[in-house]
Amino acid sequence: MRELQALVRRLDSLIEMHTMELNRLSSGGTTTEVKLSIESLIKHLEEQISHTEKLIRKHIQNHPGLRADRDLLLSIPGLGEATVARLMSEINFHQYENARQVAAFAGLVPRLRESGQSVRGRPRLSKMGTPRIRHSLYFPAMTALRCNPVIKAWASGLRERGKCEMQIIGAVMRKLIHLAYGVLKSGKPYDPLHAQNA
Repeated sequence: MRELQALVRRLDSLIEMHTMELNRLSSGGTTTEVKLSIESLIKHLEEQISHTEKLIRKHIQNHPGLRADRDLLLSIPGLGEATVARLMSEINFHQYENARQVAAFAGLVPRLRESGQSVRGRPRLSKMGTPRIRHSLYFPAMTALRCNPVIKAWASGLRERGKCEMQIIGAVMRKLIHLAYGVLKSGKPYDPLHAQNA
C-alpha cells in the first residue's frame, strides 16, 4: 500500500504540473523559445503520466490482495480505475470496523454548525480527513448521479427533502465510500438490489 500511495501521489503531482504548463501555454504572450520549452515539458510530462499509470496498474496486478480489491471496487458504477487506485492508496478499508468509520476518516460525515444555543447553520462535511479522498470522489459522485439508477433515485429523495445540490454531492460521495466498504467487507461485487435496501 505504501508503494501504491507513493505512485498515486506522484501521478497526482505530474497531472498538476501538466495542467499548470497547459495553462501557461494557453495564456499566450510568450516568446517562441519559451513556447517551445513549455511544449517540450508538456510532452515529457505526458510521457511520465502514461509511464506512472502503467506502473500503478502493474503494481496492483502483481499483488493478489490489491487486485481482488480493485476488481470489487470497479464493480461500483461511478468508480473508474484512477479513482479506485486513489482510494486504495489512501484508505486501508480492511482496518475499519464499519463504513461510518471510513467516511469519518475521509472527512465525509456531516457536522452541525452551532454557535451558542440559537444560531444553527446547515450541516456541512466535517473535512477532518485527507482532502485527497474527497477530491478523488467529487467527479465519481457526479457520474454516479447520472449513471447509477439506485443513487439517482436516492438523490431524488434528498432533493425532495430540501437538500441543496452540494449537500447531495457530499452525500453521494459518502454513499460511494459506504458501497466501497460494503463490497470489500463482503468480498462480493456491487449488487444494485442490495445497495437499494442498504
